Amino acid sequence: MTEAIRPQLDHVVINVAEQLNLAGQQFRRLGFHLTPRGHHSLGSSNHLAIFGENYLELLGYEPGNARTRTDLWQAPLGLTGLVWKTQNSSAVYEHLQQQAIAGSAPAEFFRPVALNDGTSPNARFRTVPLAASRVPNGRSFFCHHLTPELVWRNEWQNHPNGVADITGFVISAVSPQDAAQVYGELFGAAALEIKPQEVLLRAGRATVRFITPEQAAAEFGIVPEGENGSARMIGLEFATRSLDAVRNSLRVGEIPFRDDVNRVSVRAADGLGVALGFSEE
Repeated sequence: MTEAIRPQLDHVVINVAEQLNLAGQQFRRLGFHLTPRGHHSLGSSNHLAIFGENYLELLGYEPGNARTRTDLWQAPLGLTGLVWKTQNSSAVYEHLQQQAIAGSAPAEFFRPVALNDGTSPNARFRTVPLAASRVPNGRSFFCHHLTPELVWRNEWQNHPNGVADITGFVISAVSPQDAAQVYGELFGAAALEIKPQEVLLRAGRATVRFITPEQAAAEFGIVPEGENGSARMIGLEFATRSLDAVRNSLRVGEIPFRDDVNRVSVRAADGLGVALGFSEE
């Protein structure tokens, strides 16, 4: 496996469509510090929660821009993007073609970033998608950050809830092995840890977990379901420096939560359709 094709989570995407204002308010209530709203050259807009190794993106559009990226808004609301790191997008695209799982050719775009000094340089990215037919209810792609210093900035990495990184990305599927298969083709079968009830894929600090709907319900309660039983991205897990900080943030935000001593959980209904779990580092 080359360095370019090594599994490491870069960021996750939550599709909020036209609800950017609501989404920003809700994730601040959950205790996340969000970046100022950004606007991509392709027409979409976002807020980010930046962590140590990865980040969370609330992706949507402002009034008048609903038709600019219609490919994005066909996905259901909620968790719809599993994004991998790379510093060699050309090698990734070649590998995807060799494995017959490539989507479109690499695409480059930018987003002006409002910095504290009053400047607005462009953060630039190149993305390489997997074939859309292999990723139901969302997208999976590689992101090559050409200007990482404009994304991972200290002023955005301190969160009231103490979150330091995303450590889990949860996919619910009737057959976890079938849902994970495309990632075995992508990263090699040895990258998948197959257990009786779940499949695990280590991705840097994070682990992508493929679990059954029954296991999802046991862990998270009511979560979104994929259409016709298809796999669905349903949950995120976070490492926090302090569970008390999580509890305090949720109380201040008036967000109900489940407290299991070593883990605090927020139901999908209070996370824009995404179940959230917090554990201490």
